[in-house]
Amino acid sequence: MKCLAALCLGLFAVASPLSAAKPNVLFLFADDFTYEAVRAFGHTDIDTPHLDRLAARGTTFTRAYNMGSWSGAVCVASRTMLVTGRSVWSADSVYKTTDKERQAGVLWPQLMKKAGYKTYMTGKWHVQTKAEQCFDITRDIRGGMAKTVPQSYNRPLTGQPDPWNAADKSLGGLWEGGKHWSEVAADHTLDFLKDAKAGNEPFFIYAAFNAPHDPRQSPQEYLDLYPLSRMAMPKSFLPEYPHKDSIGCSHRLRDENLAPMPRTELAVKTHRREYYALISHLDAQIGRILDALDASGQADNTWIFFTADHGLAVGHHGLFGKQNMYDHSVRVPFLVAGPGVAKGAKNDAAIYLQDVMATALDLAGAERPAHVFFQSLRPLLAGEKSRYESVYGAYVELQRAITHEGWKLIAYPEAKVLRLYDLKADPLEMTDLAAQSEHAARKKDLLARLVKLSADLGDKVDLTAVFRD
Repeated sequence: MKCLAALCLGLFAVASPLSAAKPNVLFLFADDFTYEAVRAFGHTDIDTPHLDRLAARGTTFTRAYNMGSWSGAVCVASRTMLVTGRSVWSADSVYKTTDKERQAGVLWPQLMKKAGYKTYMTGKWHVQTKAEQCFDITRDIRGGMAKTVPQSYNRPLTGQPDPWNAADKSLGGLWEGGKHWSEVAADHTLDFLKDAKAGNEPFFIYAAFNAPHDPRQSPQEYLDLYPLSRMAMPKSFLPEYPHKDSIGCSHRLRDENLAPMPRTELAVKTHRREYYALISHLDAQIGRILDALDASGQADNTWIFFTADHGLAVGHHGLFGKQNMYDHSVRVPFLVAGPGVAKGAKNDAAIYLQDVMATALDLAGAERPAHVFFQSLRPLLAGEKSRYESVYGAYVELQRAITHEGWKLIAYPEAKVLRLYDLKADPLEMTDLAAQSEHAARKKDLLARLVKLSADLGDKVDLTAVFRD
């Protein structure tokens, strides 16, 4: 017995430093990346071999959502929620004064630094404070999207030459500076991994790609992967969305102006081709990062997260942007791999993409400010249920939504329209059931839940004043 006890003590002594070590956190963040655009999720019309292997390496959260936006630039709201940990309307209240949050030391990278992490950041920031003052090391911080390329709008027009060439570096955009921005962000991340390997601190890397946000530019070899003959039309395609003007999605909205309206098969297939090519090019950069992490010897003690700030329509429902409440625009891919995380698993619990912030703080043993709304995913990875009874969605004052127990209710206050979808039977949200009498009770229940959730979150839109029995 004494020998056995000594052996156990010896094993514990060897194991405890490793178990006590704080894990590294590698956060890979995309822009405008819909949940559909990963081959491993069953979408065989796109090639994403490296995201596929990340999915095999860890767990996929299949129902990850962005909460919404107070701005047409949905990425601004999403990223402000991510960095502050605040829910959508709370984040809206501090958006213009986010630098005060930095001065208080309560932003995500600052909390990781206080917990003993060396922090790195490259790529798209789009938060109202300087990234250079939030991270230890930053490289090529991008304020928002690439500069507008006029030729990329309202095209292609049927019967006319297309003025756009996504592989033409002379047009600038994501080629500005001479090297594609996805490659630049990957290069910096590889440098960060080298630097981190030489140090003694755990690392937190925030690598934020501008892809696949427009202008959708990529090398010709990736465009060649997607000839128009390969591209399928979305099953939910419409030439025009019937409520587009009253929900803020008219042709004047920048995202919606990328393609002609009414939508055409040529335009949708062309834009989806360029979207998929940019995603495959991004996927290749992620592959470089995963390879470098493995080669560094630190992969076994590193948590990897991949997600995006929101999704994108690109032809679904007659829409092209992210400024809507349909799943193609509010849901994102969410992959997590790390020590003890189930491999090749899928978790259907409802989460918000910003939960990654609370999860990283949990892993780091970091202080979690009281105002942080989002939740750590570690309990869900251990088999617990989601802490979100319902998922909330909002776009400015013109759209609201609630997803609850496999059903979604979308409310358009200005249009005074409700739309109801059975997501289990109709995952592409093609059949509106709101007018059917047999679903009246469910519609009423979901509206009541949405009203309460809106009030709890500080939403100023009074749905009860619009939608009366």
